[in-house]
Amino acid sequence: MIGVYIFISLVILQRIVEVIIANRNAKWIKRQGGYEVGRDHYKYIVLLHTFFFISLLTEVSLSRPSFTSWVIAPFVIFLLAQICRVWALSSLGPFWNTRIMVLPGAKVIAKGPYRYLRHPNYVIVSIEILLLPVIFQAYWTAFIFSVLNVLILSLRIKIEEQALLETTNYEETFDAVSRFVPRYEK
Repeated sequence: MIGVYIFISLVILQRIVEVIIANRNAKWIKRQGGYEVGRDHYKYIVLLHTFFFISLLTEVSLSRPSFTSWVIAPFVIFLLAQICRVWALSSLGPFWNTRIMVLPGAKVIAKGPYRYLRHPNYVIVSIEILLLPVIFQAYWTAFIFSVLNVLILSLRIKIEEQALLETTNYEETFDAVSRFVPRYEK
């Protein structure tokens, strides 16, 4: 059981490091003349992710998961999502943030996974919120927080896209790019 707590703790540590990076990036964007939009909903995202980990740790502690061979599949997908997460974040560089930060007149980045999806990081976060609990048979956490995540992202994506449409070349850059599922054209 200690391995479960270590693994979850490493994911939490990763999120803390990402928040530190996001805060550094936010300061950089503000120095360039950028600003934050959608600030009102951000506290709900923080609460969702905080309570996600609290719920996960609570459910795991109460249910004491057993390890069966079928958990290898969600575990491998989760690890692949971590690789894609690093790819997405590093593709945006200093423009990546946990907040919605816009820099008027900036060119939207369309490299890395952003060549294929408008919101690859949101897809990755959704996969993580679903699969991390499934790995440890915390099915209530997987279900409840997946639903809550979809609800908050439906609000966040509208705000983010509207801000980007108003201040950047978002529309021309992502006109032929899907939000969540890559398009394959022959």
